[in-house]
Amino acid sequence: MKGSVGQIAGYAMSGLVVAFMLFDGIIKLIPMDVVIKTQAELGYPTSPGMARFIGMIGLTSTLLYAFPRTSLLGAVLMTGYLGGAITTHLRVGNPLFTHILFGAYIGLIAWGGLYLRDPQLRALLPLRLQ
Repeated sequence: MKGSVGQIAGYAMSGLVVAFMLFDGIIKLIPMDVVIKTQAELGYPTSPGMARFIGMIGLTSTLLYAFPRTSLLGAVLMTGYLGGAITTHLRVGNPLFTHILFGAYIGLIAWGGLYLRDPQLRALLPLRLQ
């Protein structure tokens, strides 16, 4: 059923995730001063090359997620990327709800959006309310 409210919501959710992840990846490719400063605070090397490498990983998973034929692979790779972010914030002792779980929020929106827009994924993992 094309154009259903759920499918439109799924595309909107996925669009928000893609927009955020594109922004995140692009500022790492430049890399902006805030990226280098944050890398230092998180205990990562402050080389622009490291920021670009991390940015490319995020952008690659995002682009795969954005295209329907590769969206499932992109979601899996993005989940790994976001898991790394969660682990990093946990390791340095950042606040739980604003920093540590932020990657989980993005991941839940990404998977929720994919679930709503992809009938094959819904058939593979049916939601059972009983």
